[in-house]
Amino acid sequence: MEIRLPQDCLCVRMRLFDGNPAGPFSFFDNPKNLLNMKKLAFLISLLFFCAATAMAQTWSVAVNAADAIELGTIGVEGSAAVGQHWSIHAGARFNPWTFAKKDTFNGLFSEPNPDQFQDRKQSYAIGMRWWPWNVYSGWWVGGKAQYQEYNRGGILTKTSEEGDAFGAAFSGGYSLMLKEHINLDFGLGLWGGWTKYTTYACPSCGKVEDQGEKWFILPNEVILSLVYIF
Repeated sequence: MEIRLPQDCLCVRMRLFDGNPAGPFSFFDNPKNLLNMKKLAFLISLLFFCAATAMAQTWSVAVNAADAIELGTIGVEGSAAVGQHWSIHAGARFNPWTFAKKDTFNGLFSEPNPDQFQDRKQSYAIGMRWWPWNVYSGWWVGGKAQYQEYNRGGILTKTSEEGDAFGAAFSGGYSLMLKEHINLDFGLGLWGGWTKYTTYACPSCGKVEDQGEKWFILPNEVILSLVYIF
């Protein structure tokens, strides 16, 4: 949505999670649009995951406690064993929170808040893990395809950036068995890919400083997950 203030004010723009045509669910609005085609490919991959899990004998559900460090991000993942050494995984991470030390008002309209900061995102991933010993036991390495819609800023600098990112993520870690059906997963991951972005002068204003497309390599996740195995 767009909130347009009087002409002498900046335009405050908040696109994340509003369901507009540029959002994450507009697969068929413009079939020639590169972002929409990539999202469609991701949806097909998700359907493949559902088909694979339907044939699996062992499933798991995990909640990543370490995600909460990223300003309250919620991270969940489901997986299914598809062999002695392989498992297929699909996960989502969600952060709708905005933080500010104070709010400033001018009549009926909010003014840009210099103290606002956020790391809002919705992220979806699907991939596989390889287990040298046995699935859901010991060391593992994995890879996955990932899409993320994000809006972050005000944390290290006063600027903010929002966009749509696509890429591949790679991670590794160890799964410790606590009880018969409960594991504790440890791991680290990186991801790289392409993003279409817009940079703003501050987290709460609509003054555009830069926009375009770029490649990136970034830390992706710290894993400290409690896993329940069915």
